[in-house]
Parts: sequence; C-alpha cells; structure tokens
Amino acid sequence: MSSNSLSSVGTSGIRPRAMPVAQRPASQRVVVTGLGVISSIGIGADEFAIGLREGRSGVSPISAFDTTGFARSLGCEVIGFDPNQWIERGDVEKIGRATQFSVAAARMAVRDAGLPLADLRDRRVQISIGTTDAESHDTDRLAADWVNGGPESLNPVLADRVSAARLSSAVAHELDLTNAEAVTLATACSAGNYAIGHGFDAIRVGDADIALCGGADAMCRKSFTIFYRLGTIAPDCVRPFDVDRQGILNGEGAGVLVLESLESALARGARIHSEVLGYGLNCDAHHPVSPDQSSIERCMRFALDDAGVMPEEVDLISAHGTGTKTNDVTESRAIRSVYADRPPRTISLKSMLGHTMGAASALAAIACSLAITERFIPPTINHRQTDPECEIDCVPNISVPADLHVVQNNGLAFGGNNATVMLGRYQSGLTR
Repeated sequence: MSSNSLSSVGTSGIRPRAMPVAQRPASQRVVVTGLGVISSIGIGADEFAIGLREGRSGVSPISAFDTTGFARSLGCEVIGFDPNQWIERGDVEKIGRATQFSVAAARMAVRDAGLPLADLRDRRVQISIGTTDAESHDTDRLAADWVNGGPESLNPVLADRVSAARLSSAVAHELDLTNAEAVTLATACSAGNYAIGHGFDAIRVGDADIALCGGADAMCRKSFTIFYRLGTIAPDCVRPFDVDRQGILNGEGAGVLVLESLESALARGARIHSEVLGYGLNCDAHHPVSPDQSSIERCMRFALDDAGVMPEEVDLISAHGTGTKTNDVTESRAIRSVYADRPPRTISLKSMLGHTMGAASALAAIACSLAITERFIPPTINHRQTDPECEIDCVPNISVPADLHVVQNNGLAFGGNNATVMLGRYQSGLTR
C-alpha cells in the first residue's frame, strides 16, 4: 500500500489530489460487487440493511465466556449463526469462531457478487482480512487449560486453530483458490479499512483480478477484560457523541466485500453496490490508547486527496464513534477542522453493533454501501443529548432518507493506526 505510506507523502503531509473518478480508466476504477455480513443485528446484507434502517440494537448478555466477577456483562454477540450453512469444504470444529465468521462472510459475498466459483478459481484473487483478536477466545481457553492442568492438558484442536493467518487462509481453502494471496492484517480497530485499502490497491495496480477484503473478530475474555480494566465498558448501551456516554460494548462479527475493476464488473454484468474512490492511512504512534487529533485530520485529508474528492462533496461520515469520552471529542474536532466547521452528518454504527474490533470498519463500509444504494442514513441510536464538545449532527435514533453520492468511513485504532475509506455511488456513463 505504498501509495498511502507515510514515506510517500513527505514530512509536510501534502500530496497532489488524484484525478476525479470519472477521468480514470475503467481498468483502474474499483467497485464493490459483493457483500457478506455476520453481525449482531442481522446476518446477510438484506437483513443487515433492515437492522440499520430500523436502528436495531444488538445488545445482549455475554455468553461466550463466564462473566462472574465483572460488574458489567453486556455485549453485542452474533445470535443464530450456524457455520454449517456456509462452510462446505472444511470441518467447522477445526476452525475458530472468528475464522468461521470470516469464511462464511466471504462465501456470502462471493454469492452476492454472482461470481461462479469456477470462474473465481481462474482469476488472481487477493484475500485480506483485518482483525484485532483473531482467535483469542481459543487462546483464552488454552491458557485456562495450562493453568489448571499444565501443558500436557492443552487441547490440540484449539492449538491448531489459534493462528491469525487462518482468518484469510481458511477463505482460500473454503473456496478452493490456488492462485490467491491470503493476508491477515492486525491493525486492531482500523484493520477492516486497512484490508479494504490493501484490496483496492491490488485491483487498481493490476496485481489481482478480484479482492475479498474485510474484517472479522469474535467475542473473547481477553479483549473484554482489557476494556473493562480501562474503565470503558458501558453499563447498558453505547451512546456515541452523547453528553452521558460511558464507553463501549464489545461486539463480534465479520464483513467481507468483493472488489473488482469497473471494467471487469461491466464485462460480466455485475450489480455494483458502490465504488471505492480512495483511502488514506497513517500511524502516529502518539499514545497507546489516546487518539491524536492532528493525525486523524491528516488521515482524512489523505483519503480525500486519494479519492479526488473535495470536502464539500462528502454527504455522510461513518465515524469511528466509540462512545468513549476522549475518542468522540477528538474525532469530532478533527472532522470539523477538515470540513471547515461545516461537517456532513456523522453517525456511529457502534451504537447498534457495539465495537466489533477488527470487523468494525469493514461492517461500516458495507453499511455505507447499503446506505448509498438504498438511499438512507442509518441512525446513531441511544441518543438523548449531544455533547456540546461534539458539534455534529449524528442523526439521532431514527434513520432518514438521503440521496448519498460520497460517503467517508473512519477507522481509528490504538497506537494511532488510522484508516479512512471513501466510497461513492457508481454512475453509469462516467467511464473512459
């Protein structure tokens, strides 16, 4: 992803704006033709879209691990997921829950794209899956076994499942892809956007014909405990940008998108959900957990420049919007700085989905695509009163109709790993 590396922009953080999308060759324009969703508010793109439009909450008591001793024990778990409905080539008992999510969402996305598997196997495929915790739920169980019974008590099946590489390699195995690069990206809460950027570059420079990219994570005790000890677990729900917000709720799920060139999509008559206009990345390493406003601003400007989009052309921002005191204020101020105090409507899907970690920005990218095609803005639910320090319109509680042309999707991670993806409505006839 050298086009967005820090070394490519120099110390000033300034680089030329890319040419507008309509002026790019169809072979270098990248479109989204398939969506795969596993989430706490809906499985599959259609059910997910209904959940977004209704402002559905995914909150339920955590069942993935024993919460005894924790004063707070709510999360956003995926309920009703049957991996056997989607996984055909592998033994579901031999892959962990996050990998099951990843594989199922990938198969779902390929099916949604109308890509026959025989045709997919003849193409060069780039698989990039982002994650925060990978199979940490299995690692939690292995650690407990070691403590209770020593190393000889370790479950070999669990030990074989824990590699983060399985999140992407298992997709290649499930789809029987032999001409594929499989990469797992572990840039925490921005990993889904990193993966989309990775796939976007592979298509636009001609390194791949099809990209399967997104993110996946499953509920685990380790991640929950970290946020609990940081004092950022909310007691009841997530209230991004609200004056009474009290933190996050851990979530889980997966989002996978099929990317291909516009030239490829048109040639096979594919349905186009949206177009990836560009993206921006940076890592400031400012602080392990505290976001840096100037760095977030630079990342958003990188994305706008890469997309060839002016700030006034952006209709909606899907914010990282964790519901924590520091993140929401810092992100809101960065948005207002970039958008000259006239920010677009800015929503947080974490109010519905909780914080799905490495899947968060991938699920948000899918939500942005659905918002573009279905012409609505999902709400920020649980909202009562906007914090005066978060001067944005968060579309409180009720979705609204909207004719969206350009949408920005933010992913901000610990350690200052920031990633912003720009998505747009594809308009036929605007090709060279």
